[in-house]
Amino acid sequence: MSELETRSAAAVAAELEAEGYSWAEVIPDGLQVVLEGEAPDEAARFRAISVAGRAVDGARVIDNLRVAPREALAAPDFAVEILRNDSGVSLIGLIPEATDRSHLREELAEAASGAPLSDLLQTAAYPAPEGWEATLAFAAETLALLPRAKLSVRPGHVVVEAVADSPGGQRRLESLLLSRARPEGVSIEVTIHAPPPVIAPFALRFRIDAEGARLEACAAEGEAAREAILAAAAAAGAKDADCRLGLGAPSPDWPQAAAQGIAAVAALGGGTLAMTDADILLLAPPGTAADLFERTTEDLRAGLPPGFAFRAERPEAESTTATPIEFRATLSADGRVRLSGPLADARMTALARSLAQARFGAAQVTLATRTDPEGLPEGWSLRVLTGIDALAQLARGSVLVTPDRITVQGATGNPTARETIAAALAEALGAGAQVTLDVTYDESLDPLAALPSPEECLAEIVKVTADIKITFDPGSATLSPAARPAIDRIADILRNCGDLRLRIAGYTDSQGREETNLRLSQARAEAVLDALRAARVPVMGFEAVGYGEADPIAPNDTEEGREANRRIEFSLIGAPAPEGAAAPAVYGPPPPPPAQAPPRIIEGPPPTVPPTRAAVPDGPAEDAAP
Repeated sequence: MSELETRSAAAVAAELEAEGYSWAEVIPDGLQVVLEGEAPDEAARFRAISVAGRAVDGARVIDNLRVAPREALAAPDFAVEILRNDSGVSLIGLIPEATDRSHLREELAEAASGAPLSDLLQTAAYPAPEGWEATLAFAAETLALLPRAKLSVRPGHVVVEAVADSPGGQRRLESLLLSRARPEGVSIEVTIHAPPPVIAPFALRFRIDAEGARLEACAAEGEAAREAILAAAAAAGAKDADCRLGLGAPSPDWPQAAAQGIAAVAALGGGTLAMTDADILLLAPPGTAADLFERTTEDLRAGLPPGFAFRAERPEAESTTATPIEFRATLSADGRVRLSGPLADARMTALARSLAQARFGAAQVTLATRTDPEGLPEGWSLRVLTGIDALAQLARGSVLVTPDRITVQGATGNPTARETIAAALAEALGAGAQVTLDVTYDESLDPLAALPSPEECLAEIVKVTADIKITFDPGSATLSPAARPAIDRIADILRNCGDLRLRIAGYTDSQGREETNLRLSQARAEAVLDALRAARVPVMGFEAVGYGEADPIAPNDTEEGREANRRIEFSLIGAPAPEGAAAPAVYGPPPPPPAQAPPRIIEGPPPTVPPTRAAVPDGPAEDAAP
């Protein structure tokens, strides 16, 4: 190489370096200077040639520069907000240009029963992401169930925020949304808000008899009021009492009046306190001494806050009849209802049958009643119909109607059923009606409480994987036939778990190159995820992560140890990654951000939990060749 060539190349290189074009390589070729390398863009390539022309004659500069290929612009995050209220439906967001917009409007209009629809959507000329159309269709179906709601729709995920009319409506909506079938790959996250119910009438019943002290029904407007009433009931001997929260208290002094009335029942040694709005009735036990009754009732009357109407009764003895008059309605666990006992006439029989069929279904009702136009007490028909209505609040049980008492006993999956029954009986029959309520809440009958928690679901997977291994073909990410029983049983568990965020982690032994092991572990974790998806498990909240040879659970210097380290692990998202593990390569769309309010979710973010993992050895196959 001549000195001229060397000096020319050095001068060009110095100019390029001074301008920051270190990516350009200078190669002398006789009197010519060749520029090679990859320019970040066309403008940078042109400027580099111009800079080289400042050091040597531009005719001597040979352009062999390449231009880096331009990266395609990433597709935007497609999302739609669907707002529905009494005024109609509004659509806001960004959708793919290929989305059938008119069909979407038709679906939403149909779901909203023809309510006005405002379309403020924008479009982008990018392909629709996977699951987009199925997610939109599912959102439209969900909207039909929610008169007042906001649905946030992203590919494969729907976040629902809705308003129910009452806590009862809240529970019904939650149960309905949790139990609905969803398209494969589509998940839903639910938050239902409910205002405090308006309780009418505002009722309370406290009783002390041979069975002990109990708060049969209670209503309070706020936590402080509830605590005051429950403290008075506990002081009078009641255990495990509760009080329903709601609006409608007739006076700010309601808890004070209730506490004083409960204390009066305790002072009498028994009896019943019945409060309906501002009316208070104190029923003393039969045979109560007159002086004790007078002293107690006068003290209560003098101490009650203003605005309450008070009366007290002291029966001399329990009324009895030679031939008891009884009407009984029973509800079995399979939903069958039997009505028996006297009714006034054929018209009343037809009315009782119609009411029972409306509440329980026509095919479920059996009548064993008789017509007895004489001998029935006044108001008997109303008491019978009220009893049938009360039975409809139970999952199983019975109602016994007598001339002086209505007894309701049974089990329910609704924790507020007892208060609802007491309020309905008080409204229909008056505060003085003798009522016995033996209604228990059975969590197994509650569709919401019956859903397993994420931790319970993971525990079930642990049980399955304790005996069945997930194995792969040697040196590959193909699931072996022996892995199918484990996948099927895990899929059965996950389909009943509602919302769950699950990490599927793959591990290898230390044989072979670390980078190869990392790729293989990632591929195996994804193979398990794909198998669960194929088994119709909603996997939107799942992620597949490969950790390679990190976090061994046994020594790698024996075949037994290496086999133990070749494994698949399940854990709840929120558990930390194993110490020392490389940053995982997570494939697929990231999980949606958590909602602001703690939701009841299907495949939504659970609370952070301690690291709990179900380890599944993936068999003795070699993970990678050295």
